[in-house]
Amino acid sequence: MAQAAAVAKPPAPPRRRRASATPRRLPYLLIGPAVLLMLGFIAYPVISVFYYSLQHYNPTKPWRNGFAGFDNFVRIFTDDPVFLDTLVFSAKWVFVEVGLQLLFGLALALIVNQTFVGRGVGRALVFSPWAVSGVLTSAIWVLLYNSQTGVTRYLADMGIGTYGTSWLSDTSTVFSAAVVADLWRGVPFFAILILADLQSVSKDLYEAAEVDGASRLKQFWHITLPHLKDAIILSTLLRAVWEFNNVDLLYTLTGGGPAGVTTTLPLYIANTSVDAHDFGYASALTTVAFVILLFCSIVYLRLSKFGGENK
Repeated sequence: MAQAAAVAKPPAPPRRRRASATPRRLPYLLIGPAVLLMLGFIAYPVISVFYYSLQHYNPTKPWRNGFAGFDNFVRIFTDDPVFLDTLVFSAKWVFVEVGLQLLFGLALALIVNQTFVGRGVGRALVFSPWAVSGVLTSAIWVLLYNSQTGVTRYLADMGIGTYGTSWLSDTSTVFSAAVVADLWRGVPFFAILILADLQSVSKDLYEAAEVDGASRLKQFWHITLPHLKDAIILSTLLRAVWEFNNVDLLYTLTGGGPAGVTTTLPLYIANTSVDAHDFGYASALTTVAFVILLFCSIVYLRLSKFGGENK
């Protein structure tokens, strides 16, 4: 009986092997090289800027180099009238550019979202300016605004304006000319993002609204816009940061002129560092610009309730 009971006893379950720690660490090992590259190419330059903002550093005047403390920041807010002027113009530039780009981008996205003959070609033409680099965009518009071979000459041939007029050298027209040039390249960015979000709107919502007698305007206001809320918030924030840091187009078109009326804060920083070789003061200006952008971005996201539910 004892032998039978021993035979009937079920075998002991096999011991569970301890899970290896390598599979759990594998994702971190795979992304490790990318993280190191990001730290090298992003974190190090940012830390360097903060460091040099506390220094007097001018390679052309090495006898003045050394620790400055907060002297550069005191100089910005107490002894630099150009800083405030460039900051005000930067805010004006961002507000006008982002507002117009959003308006025209939304209109283009709604148009190319419709079904019509040649829609693929139309979308390609609408989005093509975004594929052009900023420097090439500037070169194109410099030629278009040229007083001898550009638009103003052909307008003068038709009796509109006078020969030799240069919109980029006139303080009354340079801002509008620069805005139009940047609109040509910036509008497709909004059109691309908004069109991508429009593709995900359910057609059933519009059909139900039509059955209820809602007009096209009401459908746009109560269905399309609420659905596009997060896309619009994100695209305007990204574009505002990019427009604030815009240097290549304004530098090529106007160089900050005439009489400094188109000098943004980043362009002023570039001139201070590259032309004046005052890297310490330029780093302090960069730090202030970084804090301003960070603060405005946080406030904008909080006020817009990005990611919240649409009511």
